Amino acid sequence: MCGICGFVGSGNETTLLQMREKMVHRGPDNAGIYFQIKDRIGLGHRRLSIIDLSDLGRQPMQSSSGETVIAYNGEVYNYHEIKKELIKNGIKFRSNTDTEVVLEAIEYWGVEAINKFNGMFAIAIWNKIKKELVLIRDRLGIKPLYYSINQFGIVFASEIK
Repeated sequence: MCGICGFVGSGNETTLLQMREKMVHRGPDNAGIYFQIKDRIGLGHRRLSIIDLSDLGRQPMQSSSGETVIAYNGEVYNYHEIKKELIKNGIKFRSNTDTEVVLEAIEYWGVEAINKFNGMFAIAIWNKIKKELVLIRDRLGIKPLYYSINQFGIVFASEIK
């Protein structure tokens, strides 16, 4: 289990840290944030290390191009096959995590990449160039992802609290 949270719109780094720490029980192994005040975006992550226990699996994670940032909770069971396909297309990997494969796949194929994923997941992916946040949940909703849209923006998390 991991936990993701974040916002686009109003919010600050303190709020993001408070959101993330409300989910410490979802990921006691590590924690991280991505916060850009000029874009009014914040992504938070609590990590339960399962695949690739090294620091290379820390999140939020930036793509090799630096264009995309992901906060991810879940597991894509067929990530090895997807990784092989991406390597054939010239993508280089730094880690052995399914997170990096999910990130690079979405950057390479677009959001349609999720049609290749066999697993359970909740994903928040920020495109720094397009200034676009995409929230994705597995088809069965196994991994929770709650969100709210109001006049101040959008806020989301793995838990309502």
